[in-house]
Amino acid sequence: MNGLRLVPLINGVEPSWANLTVNIAGFPESAIVAINYEDDQVVENIMGAGQVAVARGYGNITPKASISLLRSAVEAIRASSDTGRLQDIAPFDIVVCFVPMNGTTLITHKIRNCQFTKDSLDIKQGDTKNETTFDLVPSHIEWR
Repeated sequence: MNGLRLVPLINGVEPSWANLTVNIAGFPESAIVAINYEDDQVVENIMGAGQVAVARGYGNITPKASISLLRSAVEAIRASSDTGRLQDIAPFDIVVCFVPMNGTTLITHKIRNCQFTKDSLDIKQGDTKNETTFDLVPSHIEWR
């Protein structure tokens, strides 16, 4: 099966939000509410003689990421900016780690060279927390 190993989950724990630790620019962040990251790659069939592909071509990999933070985390990160703008902060890494509860393998992903694309605040009467989602521009993602 092309090196893919299928192992049934027996008395195991599926990685979940409760197992997640996130470090932003080397600092543990507990005021993170959500994180989303992915990379897309151009993959195309190359046609030759006949009706079926004779090869496959691989193109650019485009990474994307976003994080949702509570206001306390946003302001702590903002403090590292000379201008106060999140977009002016030097590129930073985000390390996402699922810490095993039962001795299973540690899962670590690294979102490299992230930068903020916007800075914003949205709060209204009655809010008991202030949460903001930020799109990031990473250079690449290390999936292990």
